[in-house]
Amino acid sequence: QKEFQERSALFIDALDVDEVVGQLLASEGFANVEEIAYIELEDLASIEGFDDDTATELQTRAREYLARIEGEQDEERKALGVEDALKEIPGVTTAALVALGKADIKTVEDFAGLVPDDLVGYVERKDGETTRTAGALDGYDISRADAEAMIMQARLKAGWISQEDLDRATEGEEEGEAEGEVAEDAEAADSSAAETA
Repeated sequence: QKEFQERSALFIDALDVDEVVGQLLASEGFANVEEIAYIELEDLASIEGFDDDTATELQTRAREYLARIEGEQDEERKALGVEDALKEIPGVTTAALVALGKADIKTVEDFAGLVPDDLVGYVERKDGETTRTAGALDGYDISRADAEAMIMQARLKAGWISQEDLDRATEGEEEGEAEGEVAEDAEAADSSAAETA
């Protein structure tokens, strides 16, 4: 119920619609403004009470809202002193650039010097206590593998590694994964054979 109310309030505010429309969008399962902005127009128009004009207007408002938020975040990024070159790293959004700037990660070289834990955080166990340390991009739904890939792209951009180095590293990871799968299959076969014997 609370989540439904929060989503309804988001749509009312972001799309400048009345409460009925905001609640209807939330009840139809929309979780965020991005979904409304990029859903197929026919799917939005098929909602009971909506027509093509209503759907078009909602998408226009959603896209304008997202563009406004993007612009505000880009201004904040610039104010924090985060260089433009960081935008060119695949997977790094404008919102993430703001978070990086707040963590004092402002250049490609800063980013290239990170390890995945710096971005996604880590858990440490000491004296029987478990402590979680947040990463600079906590809450951005970035996996450890995604963080590693972004860092490697930054290292490439910074000139620390070459494309050939990156390709070799990627090939090595894929070979290691394939070898791991073969070993797991062999173990499973051995286990199955032992059970039937």
